[in-house]
Amino acid sequence: MPGAGTDKTKRWIEQPAPVVVLVETQLGDNIGAAARAMANFGLSRLRLVKPLQGWPNERAHVMAAGADRILDNATLYDSLADAIADCSFVVATTARHHDQAKPVISAEQAAAEARPRIAGGETVALVFGRERNGLENHEVGMADRILTLPVNPAFASLNLAQAVVIVGYEWFKRSGEGTMPFETAERSPPVAKQQLEAFFGDLERELEKVEFFRPAEKRGVMQVNLRNIFQRIAPTKQDIRTLHGVVTALSQGRKGPARGGTFDSDQAQTLRDLLAEHGASRAPSERTPLRGLPRLLRRNPTEAERTLWQALLNDRRFAGRGFKRQVPIGLHVNDFVSFPLKCAIDLIPAEEAAAATQARADKSVWLAERGYRLIEIVAADVESDVTAVLDRLDGQVSGL
Repeated sequence: MPGAGTDKTKRWIEQPAPVVVLVETQLGDNIGAAARAMANFGLSRLRLVKPLQGWPNERAHVMAAGADRILDNATLYDSLADAIADCSFVVATTARHHDQAKPVISAEQAAAEARPRIAGGETVALVFGRERNGLENHEVGMADRILTLPVNPAFASLNLAQAVVIVGYEWFKRSGEGTMPFETAERSPPVAKQQLEAFFGDLERELEKVEFFRPAEKRGVMQVNLRNIFQRIAPTKQDIRTLHGVVTALSQGRKGPARGGTFDSDQAQTLRDLLAEHGASRAPSERTPLRGLPRLLRRNPTEAERTLWQALLNDRRFAGRGFKRQVPIGLHVNDFVSFPLKCAIDLIPAEEAAAATQARADKSVWLAERGYRLIEIVAADVESDVTAVLDRLDGQVSGL
């Protein structure tokens, strides 16, 4: 991904650092890739000894991927001796044994030795050889140290830019700029034991309801195992709040399109009958339905509600007409409502108390005074032939 880790608003790190010397590089692409690696790790001075494809090189700029300032400031030399003439400490990188009595060091050791020298004002050079055969013996002979990397001896040759990356990384880390650029933010503090115990209590109560702890003699071991699972992940306060929500959703259902809740269909109808009979859908001192009632009704649909709602969702004739379930209009909670059509639908149960019938009649008058039409549908008709019900309903709402 181009620019995936690049932020041009941040400071380009320019600090005293080793000079990178590339000797007779064969491909401009490799010079560009090496410059990109240098930019990653704060190495800004590049010296080129007789690049074989000439200089400047268009392919180098393509491969540099934004590290153009390093290429633009690169300097050319006719020989390695000229390129390191002002250097007091030179490290030659090679994967081959040159039989020379020089200290052989790692990239980390090279960074450790270079740092105090550069801090003292010396010029240090890191020399990289040709892609095909690296540095020759006389070139290694100009160096103070030989740098090599622990690699597979059967395949020891690294791509030029790869070698620059490794050495550059060790330098950057040692120079003090190698701190992590970002870290995971702790968005929530660790959970207190009291909150954790409350969660375990809820979880175990719900598991008890579904007879999870069987056989009884293993209950204690199973509880300990469950607790250890959550203890190992070191949950935060937010984690436990989320897990509480998960347990609640699994045990009580979720609000939404006829998903079902704590009541079966008969119990859901009984709830509606009681509300209608006792007028519990009204709050005596308020002009709104009793708080939480629409949610309770949505979570506990009757069989007829569930069937009609799914049919409405799946029938293209009603797409875009804005029907919702168990939504209040003023004081009244309706089985289905379309605000764009100013239309409410109530399902009539097979057996209904006189108080419920009267409450529905009063609701119809109240809605009509405010420009709403109340359509009554027999619940038994929905359960026997919902397609026919939808056909009639389409005719009733088409003119609205």
